[in-house]
Amino acid sequence: MVNAVTGETMLHRPIGGRTRRAARRVRAAGAMVSLLALLATAACNGRQGAATAVTSSAVVSSTSRSAVTVPGMDSADDSTDGRHVVTTTTTSAPTAPPVTWTLSPAPGSVDISPIAPISLVVAQGTLQSVTLTNAEGKVVSGALADDGLSWTASEVLGYGRDYTVAAVATDELGASATQNYTFATLTPDNKTLATAFPTDGMTVGVGQPIAIFFDEAITDKAAVEKLISVSPSVPLEGAFYWLSNREVHWRPKTYWPANIQVDVTISIYGHDVGNGIYGQQDKHFAFSTGPSKIALVDDSTHTMTVIFDGVVVKQIPVSLGRDKYPTFNGVHVVAEKYESKIMDSSTWGLVGVGAYKTEVKYATRISSSGEFVHAAPWSVDYQGYDDVSHGCVNVSTANAIWFYENFGYGDIVDISGTVGPPLAVWDGYGDWQVPWETYAQGGKG
Repeated sequence: MVNAVTGETMLHRPIGGRTRRAARRVRAAGAMVSLLALLATAACNGRQGAATAVTSSAVVSSTSRSAVTVPGMDSADDSTDGRHVVTTTTTSAPTAPPVTWTLSPAPGSVDISPIAPISLVVAQGTLQSVTLTNAEGKVVSGALADDGLSWTASEVLGYGRDYTVAAVATDELGASATQNYTFATLTPDNKTLATAFPTDGMTVGVGQPIAIFFDEAITDKAAVEKLISVSPSVPLEGAFYWLSNREVHWRPKTYWPANIQVDVTISIYGHDVGNGIYGQQDKHFAFSTGPSKIALVDDSTHTMTVIFDGVVVKQIPVSLGRDKYPTFNGVHVVAEKYESKIMDSSTWGLVGVGAYKTEVKYATRISSSGEFVHAAPWSVDYQGYDDVSHGCVNVSTANAIWFYENFGYGDIVDISGTVGPPLAVWDGYGDWQVPWETYAQGGKG
């Protein structure tokens, strides 16, 4: 064969032996280059995956060293065994601190007060939902805080009931954590119900005490007083006075001011009021006072002087109780009114000689023992001159109608000058009969 450049004749022989070995060395070198390029690409691709994961979650990275044998490389390149060491990066699953819970009451608690705070608080997480139900499946209302870190029940629980809590929270990476547990409220040995007068929305006179009645005997009176709030619309000094273990009154030091508002709250539910007796339910009411209306009855002149808001508006002749049945002295408070009323002397102990059972008109009660201001046409000739009644304040029919129409609950009839004893504190609303220094000590109960 002739070389086209030199013109020399070349011998043509098959490729083999060293020629084939040289070719293999060239192919091996090319393979090595391709392998190194592949490894470099793999290393670059590993770093890009770790960065992408970090943008979506907190990724924990680890580093490893892997050895790859590359033909033709000597041991001095990176190791003594003829292998090239390539460093790669791998990733493990993200982790977060566990959600921690503060539960009140604790799971499994019993005898919990129905007014105890019910709450769940989380840290290192966020509440997603909380459901509190009783044994019948009724859901107890509650409020989740804006920051999702706490939930609090917003209504009181019942006595002697089992409750179930189901709560879900998520940790800082969104994984769910749950709480499912139960607790139980206490069962009282006994309960007491409170009622009161005035009733909600009433307008009463300036002499009306607040009277609260319990259907069970109260042994811890001091505790109960702390559970009763009296809030007049103007500042007033006042005090409690126990007439018995079941009845307590509250009045200001002097008569109420005219035309004010008074709010009363009896917060006994969930509280032990003594001897294991708990309040059956709370009570709230509000009332108003009207104009000041005071009738001053003077037995020495047999006259009633009527004063409205400090101004004398009427004078009425009266006949009071005869000496055998005298009218009680002192501050009486109007408690009831009847357009027609049967007067029965047996209700206050008079039977036999002198007993009576008579219908009277326009009767306004001023004591529990049976004293009324009422129409007595049969004693008109004595009214203004002499006492002929069995203890009531006798007036003419016309004056009885006027009194009936103008006096109401809480208005005052202050009687003086009779031969009778003072009105007792228990006789109707005899609160004003007790000196303030004594009244403020709370009564004997």
